[in-house]
Amino acid sequence: MADALDRLFEHDPPTIGPTEVAARLNTTTRTVYTWLKEGTIPGYKLGTSWFVIVDELKAELRKGANNRRDTGHTAKPGSETV
Repeated sequence: MADALDRLFEHDPPTIGPTEVAARLNTTTRTVYTWLKEGTIPGYKLGTSWFVIVDELKAELRKGANNRRDTGHTAKPGSETV
């Protein structure tokens, strides 16, 4: 049974570029390059070109679905941030 991510990438080859990632995730190519450089999404750089293995991207997206990332800042309940 295919889930929404499988359906989103069903017509793509096993590897895609940042432009295709941006189109599937409804964001800009610039954002995808930032995510790749920061390691937010998995990707590989060969020379000056980036590519993404679709199955790795889907696994990462599934892993992070609705999960809050640790920002390093911890606030105690009831405390105010200035």
